[in-house]
Amino acid sequence: MEHLDQKSKITIMIAIMAAMLFAALNQTIVGTALPRIIADLGGMQYFSWVFTVFMLASSVTAILVGKLSDIYGRKPFILIGIGVFMLGTFLCGLSDTIIHLIVYRGIQGLGAGMIMSTSFTAVGDLFSPRERGRWQGIMGGVFGLASVFGPTLGGYIVDNFDWHWIFWVFLPIGILAFVLIWKLFPTTERNPSEKVDYLGSIFLTLTILPLLLAFSWAGETYAWGSPQIIGLFIATVVSLILFIQIERKAKSPVLPLSLFKNSIFSLSNIIGFILGMGMFGAIMYTPFFIQGVMGTSATKSGFIMMPMTLSMVTASAIGGQIITKTGKYKKLAISGLLIMSAGMFSLAQMDESTSNWIAVTNMIIVGLGLGLSFPVFTLTIQNAVSHKFLGVATSSAQLFRQIGGTIGVSIMGTVMSISMKNEMEKAADGNTSQAFAQNPEAAAKFEMLQDPQALMDPEALEQVRSTLPDNFLGIFDQILGILRTALSHSLSLVFFTGCIVIASAAILTFFLKEIPLRTNNNESSDESEERVELKERSV
Repeated sequence: MEHLDQKSKITIMIAIMAAMLFAALNQTIVGTALPRIIADLGGMQYFSWVFTVFMLASSVTAILVGKLSDIYGRKPFILIGIGVFMLGTFLCGLSDTIIHLIVYRGIQGLGAGMIMSTSFTAVGDLFSPRERGRWQGIMGGVFGLASVFGPTLGGYIVDNFDWHWIFWVFLPIGILAFVLIWKLFPTTERNPSEKVDYLGSIFLTLTILPLLLAFSWAGETYAWGSPQIIGLFIATVVSLILFIQIERKAKSPVLPLSLFKNSIFSLSNIIGFILGMGMFGAIMYTPFFIQGVMGTSATKSGFIMMPMTLSMVTASAIGGQIITKTGKYKKLAISGLLIMSAGMFSLAQMDESTSNWIAVTNMIIVGLGLGLSFPVFTLTIQNAVSHKFLGVATSSAQLFRQIGGTIGVSIMGTVMSISMKNEMEKAADGNTSQAFAQNPEAAAKFEMLQDPQALMDPEALEQVRSTLPDNFLGIFDQILGILRTALSHSLSLVFFTGCIVIASAAILTFFLKEIPLRTNNNESSDESEERVELKERSV
């Protein structure tokens, strides 16, 4: 597709970004509206599945479609992806029960995986690696904008309209994107020598699903040492061993193992995995600190988080321009990771007395580092492999980041829970226990304070406080203070863990070979490696 003129390429990119914006907005808008949806549909015990099923479906689809798009071209899959996503979105708005919503969110996830995988790969078809930095920075900005406006718009819709409209309001964008891509996106001929690796696809799916489920449930739904979690890990290992054996014999493997012999491909995916751990950890647990420790309302919390997103978008766009202009990316990636690590360290220094401005400054630092480093490693992977592997290589980068994020959130959640428990035990007061023994009815109302999630709902806390006897108000405030302090200490440990994780990614990046960004899509990865060897010999 490099033969297209610049105007056609830009028009196609606008269509692709419209599809991505449609998918991203539908992801971010749900978070704010979900409490209202659950209140209407019921099924609080299945709350987490609304997110989990989307993540599972999109992760599996992305990696499978990556290979298929290398065989059949990108156009059919991005169109199917938009169509499936629109169907799932429309059905979500018709949900009568929480089970319906979960099933329809799974359909959304299948479409989202296709859209995300083929969109980033299509950039590789349209532009040479040297030009991709600019466009991948802009596409990163699309996610950033969706993160800024999605939650705010979701809150506005559920406050002023029926919640079903959060799913339907963006359907026209999806229709527009579908028409534009159908009309403008070039059709490529199927590669007749490639066959679909059905058996490999099945066992790759059987490897990914139990792994993601294990880390999603561990420490929350089930204990780490429970038979369910251990069983899922065993299933993952067995499926992985069988998958490797199948791929070694497959003529056209769904994930060619030979790609892992490429040091740039392997190391970039490892760094992307680690970056996903730190990135999702920061995004998931920062609101806990803002609302739970600092006592900021949910509405204001969104505004405090917004500068981090905007700084990420800005840094991503600027970093992309620098890469396109200079053709260099290694120093930029290292700088971004070090800045992000410093930002995570600054988050770890916050406590109950931290002002909103200090929190905003710290999050801007994290956002700048994330924006500079995040797009780089997809680019390094695309630049290091032959163009015939572009789809599967790009989708593998997304998969490793997704798995890293899932594992990171799970591990950091466990760190927070253990630390919270230890801090609360240290602060336990014998007088409080005696008072509870004398008034079991009041003690029952204090059970909600055993969960740090209680601090995220100030209205519920105030409601409980208003129903307590006067002699318990002091104890209530005391326990509330203890809980805030314990949450502050545990989150500091979470952020410090994230700091170490991101710093390790920065160290690994020093070992990443920086090969010149290709100016066309015809040069193979072997030729790129050959240039690296010649360069090393001359040094």
